[in-house]
This record gives sequence, structure tokens and C-alpha cells, in this order.
Amino acid sequence: MNPSPAGLRAADFFSPTVAALISVLVNYGGTFVLVFQAAELAGLTPGQTASWVWAVSVGVGVTGAWLSFRYKEPIITAWSTPGVAFLATVMPFTPYGEVIGAYIVSALGFVVLGMSGAFEKLVRLIPGGIAAGLLAGILLQFGVNAFGGASVDPLLVIVLVIAYALLKRFTSRFAVVGILVIGLAMLILQGRIDFSTVHLSLATPVFEMPRFSLNALLGVALPLFIITLTGQYMPGMLVLRNDGFKTSANPILVTTGLGSLLMAPFGAHAFNVAAITAAICTGRDAHEDPRKRYIAGLACGVFYILVGTFGVTLATLFMVLPKAFITTLAGLALLGAIGGSLANAMADARTRETALITFLATAANVTMLGVGGAFWGLVAGLTAHLLIHGGHRTLVGGTAKS
Repeated sequence: MNPSPAGLRAADFFSPTVAALISVLVNYGGTFVLVFQAAELAGLTPGQTASWVWAVSVGVGVTGAWLSFRYKEPIITAWSTPGVAFLATVMPFTPYGEVIGAYIVSALGFVVLGMSGAFEKLVRLIPGGIAAGLLAGILLQFGVNAFGGASVDPLLVIVLVIAYALLKRFTSRFAVVGILVIGLAMLILQGRIDFSTVHLSLATPVFEMPRFSLNALLGVALPLFIITLTGQYMPGMLVLRNDGFKTSANPILVTTGLGSLLMAPFGAHAFNVAAITAAICTGRDAHEDPRKRYIAGLACGVFYILVGTFGVTLATLFMVLPKAFITTLAGLALLGAIGGSLANAMADARTRETALITFLATAANVTMLGVGGAFWGLVAGLTAHLLIHGGHRTLVGGTAKS
């Protein structure tokens, strides 16, 4: 078969598309329930909830697909998961119009930050070992959960792990898609997935007039901005760097910020570059050739837009899958990313200890002042690095400094 004008063959689309499907499945099946919980606590109507699902799904799909196409890298975008967990605590006490206004202010903050270039400079200053240790710490729990589900659903987990090992031996490229198919077939045969209850209906966007107040600015917009920046953008950019992709954070911040700004009146809280689910699409399992992994970003965009078009009905379908299946699938799909980031973190003997501190502190997932473990793990690693190596000649951001 002759390659296409872009140098792509039909076979090049298979693995990235499967990686994208798993990434989207893990995103909806893993944490999207938080959106429904926050909507219920806030007293939103079914129409407003469906609009929220539509806005975040379509917005994430469009921004991720555009960035991946524009820069030819797998730039996977997502909604802010720590952000929605935070919103569940403040939305019940804040008028919905003011919440929407806070979304707009937060989105403008990301646009301004991206245009300033300050965040990209910060990302480039982080030593490679610490960046890899941070990523390994974030992903560790997903690897642990791949086997932890055996206490709840032993047969399913054991079958998936054995199938993964056998597929890795004979056809490494198709190991992840193999366990996806095997797992779904097993669940269907056991009667644990009932598609008859799913009735697709198109989502209808609901426009909410934004209102602005000092209380919402300080109590919603500012915390949402900080939580999303530290808990999503920072690890998300390091995922890209860890797998060798060099797109600047500046256009990513501007694009996702503009997307969040446009979708905010319809209920979308914040878009950002993805971290955990992105790692499924940026590594070798997505495609042997890094130049062709951007296809996963395009496919993610299509899947997100498809789910958003049908709103709550299709998103709920992903959420009825057993939790043990989602966690095992995610953990096995991320094994390569976990192993690679650990290897990178430990590669330089001189900075191994500070990378290890970053890894352990991040894996501890300590939350203080409303900020999650990724930020504090990075703080711990950078502090240790400065105390141990400060003033010495060391490699920072790819440049030798003293």
C-alpha cells in the first residue's frame, strides 16, 4: 500500500485510535462522576447538567484535535478533574450565574498567562529527573490500582493481566487493544453490561448569563485557576516533555483558555492539557513512530465531540463499566509510561536522590491548602534539589548552569 501524501498508511491509524479510545474511556469511566455529583449538589436542572457535559466534551475535543493537528504532536486536552472536585464544595453556596462568571475570569487568566510566556519558562527550568519523578509519582497509583481490583473482581483482573502478558510476548503493539476487547467480551458474556437501557438523545446547550462578584472571584475563580494550573497543566506539560515532545506551553494555554472562555456560558469549567490520560497516547504503545502519535490526539478529539453531541446519555454508558475493569485497563495501559518515567528519573546518579524524593512525595498525594499532591511533590523535589545541588554546576532545563 502506498503511503498517503502526509506519509501515513492506513495501518498507522489503528494503534493511536485505540489508545485514544482507552484514554477517553478511562477519563469518562474514572472521574467524570464528579461532574454529576457537583451538578446534583449545586441543584442544577437536567438541562443544565447535560449542557455542562456537552460543553466540556465538545470543548475538550475541539481544542485537543486542533492543537494535535497544528503541532503534529499528541496534545491531549481534558477537563480539570481537581477543579470539578473543588467546585463540588463551593457550587452549592454560590449562585450559578456567579459560578459561570468565575469560569470566565479563570479562563481569561490562562489566556493572559499563555501570552506572557512565563509558564513555559518555568517548565523549562525543571530538571529532567525531577520532571520524570513527578510523572512517575502521579501515575504510580494507577499502576497499583491495576492489581488492587483483584480483591473486588479477581477473575476479571486475573484474566486481563494474564492476557496482557501473553499479548506482550507475541504482539506487543496490540497488547492494550487486546485486553480492551477481551475485557469487554468477558463483561458482555457475564451480562454485566446492559446496552438496552441506553437511549441516545442529542444534547441541547443551555446558555447561562454570567454574573460577576468579588466573592466568586476570590472564592471560585482564583482557586480554580491555581488548582488547574498546578494539578493539570504542570504535570500535563511534563508528560509531553518526558516522551520527547517540545510544543511550547504558551499556545496550549492560550488555546485551552480561549476554549474554556467560549464554553463557560454553557457550563464548562476549565480545559487543560491532560496528564494521566495523555500518557496513554504519548508513549510507544500508541505508535512506534513518535511523529505519528498525533493521530491519537485527533482521534481523542473525535471521540470527545461524539460523546458531547449525545450529552449525558453516552457519557453515562462509559460510567456503567465496572470500576475494576477501568482501573485495571488504565493501569496496564500506563505500565510503559510508568516504567519509562522511573527509568528517566533514576538515569542520572547525581540527581537520583532528588528525583526519588519528588517521586515519593508525589505518590504520597498530600493535599494542603486545597492544592493536590503533584504540586507539593514538585515543591519537595525542587527544594531538595536546590539544597543539595544549589550553587553547583548542574543541568537545568537542558542547559548547564552554575
